[in-house]
Amino acid sequence: MKSLWNEHDAAQFTDDLGLRVYTSRLLGRDSSLVLHGGGNTSVKITQKNILGEEEEILYVKGSGWDLETIDRAGFAPVRMKHLLALAHLERLSDPEMVNELRTNTIDAAAPTPSVEAILHAVLPHKYVDHTHSDTLVTVTNTERGLERIKEIYGDSVVIIPYVMPGFDLARDCALRFALDAGPNTIGMVLLNHGIFSFGATARESYERMIALVDRAERYLQSQNAWTFSLPPVKPAPPSLRRELAALRAQLSQQAGTPFIVSWQDDEKSRAYAAHPETARIAQQGPATPDHVIRTKRLPLIGRDIDGYVRAYRDYFDAHAATAREPKTLLDPTPRVILDKEWGMAAVGHTAKDAAIVRDIYNHTIDVILRAEALGGYRALSARDLFDMEYWDLEQAKLRKGGKPPLFTGEVALVTGAASGIGKACVESLLARGAAVVGLDIDTAIASLHNKAAFRGIHCDITDETQLIAALETAVRAYGGLDMLILNAGVFPPGRRIEALATAEWQRVMRINLDANLVLLREAHPLLKHAPRGGRVVVIGSKNVPAPGPGAAAYSASKAALNQLARVTALEWGGDGIRINSLHPNAVFDTGLWTEDVLAARAAHYGMSVEHYKTNNVLKVEVRSRDVAELAAEMCGPLFAKTTGAQLPVDGGNDRVI
Repeated sequence: MKSLWNEHDAAQFTDDLGLRVYTSRLLGRDSSLVLHGGGNTSVKITQKNILGEEEEILYVKGSGWDLETIDRAGFAPVRMKHLLALAHLERLSDPEMVNELRTNTIDAAAPTPSVEAILHAVLPHKYVDHTHSDTLVTVTNTERGLERIKEIYGDSVVIIPYVMPGFDLARDCALRFALDAGPNTIGMVLLNHGIFSFGATARESYERMIALVDRAERYLQSQNAWTFSLPPVKPAPPSLRRELAALRAQLSQQAGTPFIVSWQDDEKSRAYAAHPETARIAQQGPATPDHVIRTKRLPLIGRDIDGYVRAYRDYFDAHAATAREPKTLLDPTPRVILDKEWGMAAVGHTAKDAAIVRDIYNHTIDVILRAEALGGYRALSARDLFDMEYWDLEQAKLRKGGKPPLFTGEVALVTGAASGIGKACVESLLARGAAVVGLDIDTAIASLHNKAAFRGIHCDITDETQLIAALETAVRAYGGLDMLILNAGVFPPGRRIEALATAEWQRVMRINLDANLVLLREAHPLLKHAPRGGRVVVIGSKNVPAPGPGAAAYSASKAALNQLARVTALEWGGDGIRINSLHPNAVFDTGLWTEDVLAARAAHYGMSVEHYKTNNVLKVEVRSRDVAELAAEMCGPLFAKTTGAQLPVDGGNDRVI
């Protein structure tokens, strides 16, 4: 492991807190050190308060902040005097501790301080860094973990046997550090948890962390436990979308809420799932107790969801009965699935949650296999993991609850998603918590949104092979399909029937009609498995009820699509799938309507552009977002008992009315 310190970059940060930000980001750039909000850093600064009195303040990473992107606002300033006094108490519950941290923060707008703030305070160093280094956890999660840590570090670290994070850990560290620290001490190892480093400067603390982890890496290399190989496995089946959607439906039914199920079938995942020892090594527990809240104690091996849930309930009953405080059963649905044919799945309430689970377990695989090479992986006891999973602070979050966004855990697919109404539909669905797959012939679709909940796929919808591949990708990314927005279409130049070429007619029919038939047919088996019932919204046109001259191909294709939607509603109602149509008109904020085109059309009718835009009964402008919001609402509970409906979005058109 190499230091990433750069003098030029560091020079941009001129004070103690600024340098704390800089080195925190350096740590956060390495996912083998900190992952998805893990780890924490701090700096002690003496400053004057509003009364002009000098007091020492601990600036410690705030809850919810990620080291890779943290800035000054991400550090909570807490009074050192109070933290040190708390460390001398005989007992302090974790909820009481959090309250004390919060009420002794000097900035009301600051985030809640890390639960390890007291631990940072008692370490007698200006800068303190803490990571959950994969390498350290690998070494400590073995049969001879303590002996190996002593062999690697000697007297350069203080060693702390595992204690659950919180007040007890802070008090234990304060006592042991006072007794065991010596002139050569530059760090502290928390067995089965992580590592601390400290120093007088930000650079010293950071580079000590790098040096300590590097020593552990070199140790693993010397023991032939750094690299590992997995036996070759057969490729995953090329088509699994129906089977994966059915499994997601079963998971969601068991939990009573939809889940995102993100599959990865890379060679490493499939080889690990098929490993002859997976049943033993994967069933011990996660690499660190911090991960159990995200990944649960054990993965599901295979597809017996009911068996997993029964085993989890037995695990809860066995440990909850002896817990100090009453515990509320968490959702027993697995968060990691290992299947020797399908690979590995990460399960979460949102796409972001699933992505975090996936990243954590990818690191867990490395830790487990390296620990096996070092003599055998050994995780914490089931009791320790239960106490962490059912920590008072986590139970408080559960009781507090909060209503999730409308489409949390659900998956939508939108065609023609790179611009106009389709792009607006993507945004409306994302805002309601859905994971969204966008299809478009424009390659810009791939970069439309940079977030876990969006997958943009370049796709020519008139190519059946591409459409089927896109559905396969969508299901592997998110687990299934709940909502389908049929938006892609083409509006050709105006042409009277006597001048309409056959090729032009056929092109419009292929895009506006035939492609939608194929997509509906291929999506049906997926929509059948939607936990809350499948929903389809067709973006039609005012030309369905009120066609205009010169638009024969467009009007006929949209009318045929509308009729297809009506038949679909009749046929799919028994499968719990509803399908409804929207008929927009005069939506001008799309790529088709440039300023020049708008001006020309307005002039053709002898109107101003503003008058042309609002030339409807209500005298309002209809925008893409207006159509998208109604499309999203049609997928929601307000329309739960509506199918086969047609609704105009046109400000009122006298010909339609």
